[in-house]
Amino acid sequence: MAACELCDTPGGALIWQDGFCRVVRVEDEDYPGFCRVILTEHTKEMSDLSAQQRERLMAVVFAVEEAVREVMAPDKINLASLGNVTPHVHWHVIPRYKRDRHFPNPIWGKSQRESLPHPIDNATAQQLKAAIQQRLG
Repeated sequence: MAACELCDTPGGALIWQDGFCRVVRVEDEDYPGFCRVILTEHTKEMSDLSAQQRERLMAVVFAVEEAVREVMAPDKINLASLGNVTPHVHWHVIPRYKRDRHFPNPIWGKSQRESLPHPIDNATAQQLKAAIQQRLG
C-alpha cells in the first residue's frame, strides 16, 4: 500500500478518538470550526464497512455536525466524503457562512469573493472540543 496521509498523520488537531475513529479540527482560517471524522483503519470506501460500522461512523459524523452547529452557528453545514486524493474513509463537517470565500459554491469550487481570514480563537476551539466530547463521551 502506498503512503496514506490519514494513516500517517492525525489529519488535524485531535479533538476526540476511540479505537474506531477520530475527530480532528482542520486549521483553515477561511472555515473556522471545520472538522473531519476519520476512520482509524485504512478503508477505501463506505461500502467496505459493515452495516454496524457505517451506523457507528455516521453517528459520530452527526454528533460532530450538531456540535459545530451549536458552537459555530453557521448559515449551513456541508458534509462531504470524497476521498479522491486520499482514499481513506473520512467525512468533512464544514460550517458555511454566506460571507465565506466560496459560498454558495463548495469550498473546493470557484471562489466568489476575497477571503478575510476568520481564525478560530482559543476559547471557541475549546468550546467546540468540549461540545464534541460531550456528545461522544
